Amino acid sequence: MAEAARGGPTPPHDGIPDEILIWDILVRLPPKSLLRCRAVCRAWRTATSARDFLIANHARQPTRPFLYVCNLPRYGYYKVGGDIDIIPFDHRAAADKLQPVARLGRASEFKDLVASFDGLVVFDWWRRKFLGICNPATRQYARLRVPMDSTFLGMYRHPPTGEYRVLMYRCPAAGREAGCYVLSLGSGQPPRRIVRPGEAHKEVIFGTKYVLLRGGLHWHRVQQHEGESNMLIVFDTTAESFRQMRVPIVRGSARDGLFEMDGMLGMSSFNDKATNIDIWVLQDYESEVWTFKCHIELPLTEIRASCGKRDDDDSWETVAPGDGELLVLVKFPDWLVQVDMDGKLVATFNHTGVEPTQLQLKQSLVPHDFFPSLHGYVVNGWPFT
Repeated sequence: MAEAARGGPTPPHDGIPDEILIWDILVRLPPKSLLRCRAVCRAWRTATSARDFLIANHARQPTRPFLYVCNLPRYGYYKVGGDIDIIPFDHRAAADKLQPVARLGRASEFKDLVASFDGLVVFDWWRRKFLGICNPATRQYARLRVPMDSTFLGMYRHPPTGEYRVLMYRCPAAGREAGCYVLSLGSGQPPRRIVRPGEAHKEVIFGTKYVLLRGGLHWHRVQQHEGESNMLIVFDTTAESFRQMRVPIVRGSARDGLFEMDGMLGMSSFNDKATNIDIWVLQDYESEVWTFKCHIELPLTEIRASCGKRDDDDSWETVAPGDGELLVLVKFPDWLVQVDMDGKLVATFNHTGVEPTQLQLKQSLVPHDFFPSLHGYVVNGWPFT
């Protein structure tokens, strides 16, 4: 008792040097656990709130594909209220261990998740006709004031200035040309016209997903008319200009088949019946050299038997990168199935309303300076529940 009185309370890390505790242990924790550790003592809170620590913590977070689950209660014919769970997909976890990193309210007004990077998630509200942006780890939310006559194309961080910018396409109007415009978040300035892309560019960027890699937004332009070639359209986020890249000649459909894994660009294509998948990777980015990686036969008979589905039940297949490996996900209205790269059934997850995405989430507690200047900015408020 006397020693305790002289020395004060025993520190929670007695015997472990602060340098090791902070930079070898705490820095590796997921955001939710790290936030809990801040309550242990003032020294921990100060150390884990520093920007350099938060950047290091973000770098150590796994990059995982994420899915969302719409929980919509039905009142008669209409589905109202409800909420949406945003869940990083950890293929090593049991189905009941998939934990949401955020829950958003008013699922009946939710339309789609459209972008994710640097710990941020951008989503579209169906009835409200605007985009929302949030950081699930810090629970910050605001509206993106993209004009109603515009189409969201992508979001990126401008390397020379560090600004976060939204790329959009605007239709012609009185005193304004059609073309691509950029909105700098937090600048207070209206969208700025940067280029008028050709018709080929405009076609690809409407309704297709993009991949942000090596300082560029990448879209796969699928052949639209006879005599045209498939190609990649790339938007250079530094020069803010468009260019084209070659793609491999693939069988079947490769629409929305782009993905990024371990710093390389990949492409998946499905045959017409979606029973097999071909995977290609861009082995040499500068020379635009693609290499065939593998062919996957989906065990659809085994999948349908495992989930109690008939041959005519609709399914949707996607390829998503996940923490250093590719995941093949097969989705039914109330089931999500994982298949490995050898075409073997790995796991089934029974979740009603589950929707896999081709987006990836790498959680971040790093504060984004533009948030307070955006319309409707809140922390721990709606739409978080």
